Amino acid sequence: MLYDNAQLARVYLHAWQVTGAPFYRAVAEEILDYVAREMVDPAGGFYATQDADSEGQEGKLFVWTPGEIREALGDGADRFIEVYGVTEGGNFEGKSILELKGGLEEREALAPARRALFEAREARVHPGRDDKVLASWNGLMLATFAEAARALEREDYRGIAERNADFLLSELRTPEGRLVHTWKDGRAAFNGYLEDYAHLVEGLIELYQTTFDPRWYTAARELAEAMIEHFSAPVGFYDTSDDHEDLIVRPRELQDNAVPSGNAMAAFGLLRLGGLALEPRYLELARASLGSVQDLLAQHPLGFGQWLIALDYALSRPREIALVGAPGAPDTRALVEAAFDGYRPHQVVALGAADGAPPSVPLLEGRKSIDGRATAYVCVDFACRAPVTEPEGLRALIEQAA
Repeated sequence: MLYDNAQLARVYLHAWQVTGAPFYRAVAEEILDYVAREMVDPAGGFYATQDADSEGQEGKLFVWTPGEIREALGDGADRFIEVYGVTEGGNFEGKSILELKGGLEEREALAPARRALFEAREARVHPGRDDKVLASWNGLMLATFAEAARALEREDYRGIAERNADFLLSELRTPEGRLVHTWKDGRAAFNGYLEDYAHLVEGLIELYQTTFDPRWYTAARELAEAMIEHFSAPVGFYDTSDDHEDLIVRPRELQDNAVPSGNAMAAFGLLRLGGLALEPRYLELARASLGSVQDLLAQHPLGFGQWLIALDYALSRPREIALVGAPGAPDTRALVEAAFDGYRPHQVVALGAADGAPPSVPLLEGRKSIDGRATAYVCVDFACRAPVTEPEGLRALIEQAA
């Protein structure tokens, strides 16, 4: 499923940011490279899923016998078989799913062998795909590609993310600014659900922080406003809009399942967007939602993972970081790198040029450069420290505000 890949890649990306372990980076990249290779529609959307079975057998594309590996690799096969735990009995219905038993150095040394096996595997019959595009799942994958592009400095990931966002906003958003749920073969259908809005807001926030193109921030805020207007419940949000088809009961799912609930992601997105927009109303809505599920989080934490992420963000006194400088200039790049150094989940970052033009992102309003140099402002609860121009000073301010 697309959402599995989106969330798993992000877990490994964050693990790499925390630990610096190359293995975690490698896994994150291989997941995203798979999605880029197998799951992207020519128009820019991400497909929903790839089947598990081919030729009537589950996992047939992906499993191996020692004999098949020897045929593909020749003399180097025995070492590969040992390092990847391939046996005659297998670990899945008589064959083996490759399972790394050695260390990272051995894995890297066997990279040519893995490529050879991949080429041999390409000759097999591939599983089918569910090639519809779902707005909500695409929002999750958009966020992952956008964050990975920034953290891993992968321009190809950035291009995939930008193209996906363009596609979603042009093909799955109506002229009135409303989302539809699904798209296939050029045809979009069904009123969007809460999760479509909430997940896409998250993806657009991440893409803005990677590109600093204000159109992504603007689109995120427009969708958030549409979400508030059409989905608001007395506390939190309904899963369906006020102009959805008539239902006996208007649903409001709170529990996070395989996919984060729309309500949990809406709370998280509003907390982050509130920092960029300097909009207390967003923060109040998110905090009210969190308050309504507080007992559930304490009693059943495993069923409310995304809610706990939102709660962690709310309790952290998140930092709002405004950067002013010429995009692409060395001093500006240095401040951007300092702002995103390591794993920093409790912040939002905006960047604007020091050209006097009115900024599109309210967090940048009134921010000026010092002595013509790129300048950083670190704020907490909308109150800002004195600005700094050096990366070391920015890192210090971020740590002090934590």
